[in-house]
Amino acid sequence: MIVIVSSDADEHARAVMDELRAKSKEYFLLDMSTFPQEMVLALAYNGNGGDFRLRRNGQEISLADCRAVWWRRPGYFVPDPTINRESHVQFIYGECGEAFAGLWHLMPASWINHPKRDEVAGRKVYQLKVAHDVGLLTPQTLVSNDVAEARAFIERMGSDRVIYKAFSATQAEWRETRLMGQAEMELLDSVRFAPVIFQEYIEAEVDLRITVVGDQIFAAAIHSQDSAYKFDFRMDMPSVKVEAVKLPDEIESKLLEFMRHYGLVYGAIDMRKRPNGEYVFLEINPAGQWLFIEGRTEQKITAALAEKLIAFDEA
Repeated sequence: MIVIVSSDADEHARAVMDELRAKSKEYFLLDMSTFPQEMVLALAYNGNGGDFRLRRNGQEISLADCRAVWWRRPGYFVPDPTINRESHVQFIYGECGEAFAGLWHLMPASWINHPKRDEVAGRKVYQLKVAHDVGLLTPQTLVSNDVAEARAFIERMGSDRVIYKAFSATQAEWRETRLMGQAEMELLDSVRFAPVIFQEYIEAEVDLRITVVGDQIFAAAIHSQDSAYKFDFRMDMPSVKVEAVKLPDEIESKLLEFMRHYGLVYGAIDMRKRPNGEYVFLEINPAGQWLFIEGRTEQKITAALAEKLIAFDEA
């Protein structure tokens, strides 16, 4: 049994499940938002082994026998709505989290990617150090809520040579990567409210989305400089040319070393290729999207993920 930690709303999970069905492979979609209201967990451990079971909608699976897990888009626990006191709600969140965090470590499975490895790899500041350590070029970066530090960095780099971005985003508060301008300089004092990522602006010939599955590298060039917004290709994706490309062997080798450092099986890496031919690492999303690339390049990323899960399951 292959376990997929996501939900029916995730089109990437649905694409991989379609591949698994086509290959007659069994899977279980573990939607964390159904716990503890709809899904039941029974975790018994006696020192010589364990019995870890989940039951939902009449279907029961033994996680002790699971050999492959895809940590794709874990949802949030949803306590019973009759629990009204906030302290009780927070207590339930904590208890649910502790039970499942222990379960992940007890399961004798191979992961894409283990939640602990995923968590560490998602730290943007640390990513830059690891990328540098394996020999990749990285932008000069400042993360700070100190207004004076931010102003000094911008003045040193040049206000038209600095972009800023957030660590994360929600549907309500989504932020694209932006170039510093006069309007942003006038609001710089607001940096004191939360740390901001300020970064050297990397001139681009093309943006690169590099999807890694095991030792397979699927690189795509995104011609962002031909778009209406040159600083973040996500803002004008429908009109941007995207094509499969081959990276230099040296860059591929360094990216695989980067992945091995974290123990990642899957990752979506963003880089920029400068007009002078240099490749600059920007960041990795350990559970990043790929369908927008696969649909434009016909690279078989979905199939590669499904095949990796099957290989883990049959090992």
